[in-house]
Amino acid sequence: MRDGGKGHHFDTPKPWLTADGDATPQAGAAAKLGISEDAVKVAVHRLRKRFRDAVKAEIAQTVSDLGNGRDELEALMNALRGG
Repeated sequence: MRDGGKGHHFDTPKPWLTADGDATPQAGAAAKLGISEDAVKVAVHRLRKRFRDAVKAEIAQTVSDLGNGRDELEALMNALRGG
């Protein structure tokens, strides 16, 4: 996105990659980007999916058995939650 001159289309919805972003009003992001709130919701959904896919792909490169990928992902999520 940044290479295409649209870094703000990533930076603005980026807070919603974490649970902290769920408390942020999407109306402000919509106004900043000049799009509707519904379009922000779609953008956040797509961003989360791309991020999830990227994390899964990275984990897949670190395990010898793809079946262990789910365990690794769960361990990562627990670590991020502080558990």
